[in-house]
Amino acid sequence: MEASDTPGSGDDLSGTAGDVTRGDGGALAPSEPGAPDPDRSRAARDGGAPASGSSDAAQNLTGGERFGEGPGEERGEESPAEGREAEGPTLTAALEAILMVVDEPVAEVTLAQVLERPTAEVAAALRALSEEYTAAGRGFDLREVAGGWRFYSRAECAPLVERFVRDGQQARLTQAALETLAVVAYRQPVSRARVAAVRGVSSDGVMRTLVARGLVEEAGTDPESQAVLYRTTSYFLEKLGLRSLDELPELAPFLPDDVETLEEQK
Repeated sequence: MEASDTPGSGDDLSGTAGDVTRGDGGALAPSEPGAPDPDRSRAARDGGAPASGSSDAAQNLTGGERFGEGPGEERGEESPAEGREAEGPTLTAALEAILMVVDEPVAEVTLAQVLERPTAEVAAALRALSEEYTAAGRGFDLREVAGGWRFYSRAECAPLVERFVRDGQQARLTQAALETLAVVAYRQPVSRARVAAVRGVSSDGVMRTLVARGLVEEAGTDPESQAVLYRTTSYFLEKLGLRSLDELPELAPFLPDDVETLEEQK
């Protein structure tokens, strides 16, 4: 009867992972044809694939390529986004943030000092922003008024804004206050007595109202009469949307034809 190649109950299969003992006492090395591979045998019993690449994967993980890091990427390398955060906001963003909270126009020099940037660069950025808002048709505008810059609602939106803010609480200047303010604007610095002479009536109470509103302020005293002189404020220019008093309209078209005769009679 011929001997079978199939291992029987008497075959000794014990040994290390490197060699397997046959029943006749000879050792089968893993490199010999027909020698069983311990890793493959173990994987076959467990129902999985041979773990031939496990050592390579472990080597890759321990070699510096961790989760979230690509090949050759060092830990702690600053990303572009983090670099931008470290640099801070842009010049236009900084200007918008400051102008959003001011309650009066801010000069270019002041903005340049706060942002530590050249005045010419700040001025160019402000004009570029103003043009950008106009081109985009925004409901607000960035204007240069009274020697500074400030946000304003656009003229086309004025009726809507007026409807929103006017709820019967907006106090308008009286005719007397408007007349007094006009005299101060065109004759400044001027005393209350001179304003009264131009209007023909006392203007003391009206002048106090204009001072309280911030439209008029004291500007020293007259050297001869020691009377207190008054002038318009930057708030006055802001309300009228003027850069300076030079932009006030000429009075000649609004004067009567016989104004010279009236002046002579006085």
